[in-house]
Amino acid sequence: ELLLTAQHRDDQAETLLFRLLRGAGVRGLSAMPASRALGQGHLLRPLLDIPRSELERYASDHQLQWIDDPSNQDRQFSRNYLRHQVFPQLTARWPQAVGSMARSAAHLREARELLDDLAGIDLQEASAGVEFEWLGLPSLALAPLRGLSEARQRNALSHWLSRFTPLPDSDHWAGWQTLRDAAGDSCPVWRLGQGELRRAVGRLWWLADGWLESVVSPARWLDTHSPLVLPGNGLLQFSGHAPQGPLQVRYRQGGEVMQLPGRGHRDLKRLLNEAGLPAFARGRLPLLYRGEQLLAVANLPGLDANAHEGWQLHWQPPSSDQGLS
Repeated sequence: ELLLTAQHRDDQAETLLFRLLRGAGVRGLSAMPASRALGQGHLLRPLLDIPRSELERYASDHQLQWIDDPSNQDRQFSRNYLRHQVFPQLTARWPQAVGSMARSAAHLREARELLDDLAGIDLQEASAGVEFEWLGLPSLALAPLRGLSEARQRNALSHWLSRFTPLPDSDHWAGWQTLRDAAGDSCPVWRLGQGELRRAVGRLWWLADGWLESVVSPARWLDTHSPLVLPGNGLLQFSGHAPQGPLQVRYRQGGEVMQLPGRGHRDLKRLLNEAGLPAFARGRLPLLYRGEQLLAVANLPGLDANAHEGWQLHWQPPSSDQGLS
């Protein structure tokens, strides 16, 4: 599907100047692209090279009717102030100002494309070797990013984060340095507009939506033939023959102990450390109990199944899909 909008060359020049006054970088100053992805379709702006005066002349010559939005005359709005106060002064002194600014936006758009290509190269290594893919979370290896210059780090992260959240301004990029340089045993968080960037097990993790909500322990699992909906925490289900009940799902509180074949009783905290599970996921990890006996820990090899009884516990974490942006 295609969505076509009617922004023209004057709109493009206004966008460039408006964003320049707000201190935008190359991404913002590239103004409006002629086409971009939108959901499963595309947004197209086929009139960006046409000046407003030419469109008005065409509409008048062909006796077309249109609606003028009265709010476009309200000069309290910054764009309208530029349109009615600033641009007439500019074009009186430099008649080609609008066309020149539109060309500058095109040059900056080309520079942005080159920066995007560079970001793709820099992110290639950082995107590989993902552990815990079943978490369903976007993540990057930290070490390849640390090897880049500060500017390339910001460029790569901006490119990656733009899919998830509005990007921070220059002052808030200090949050990235804090996250990157925190001690290895800490759990730093960089809060952004639509979610959080966490650091764990040598990777950066993007958390949003359900991952930022509190979890509530569900009731007993009465019908083990059907998936158990975990409030705010995805789904839980068995493969194979479910164990005999009564069964209950809980979350970690501390001090849990699990009996393992050939290993005896083991502290759950130590088992999670051995597995290397990111700290932010440990409090959401479903634990299967029968009475006070911890039977299984979902999704962790060696802890999630009983081979003798022929069952395995599968957890589908909450989705972090934020839809269209």
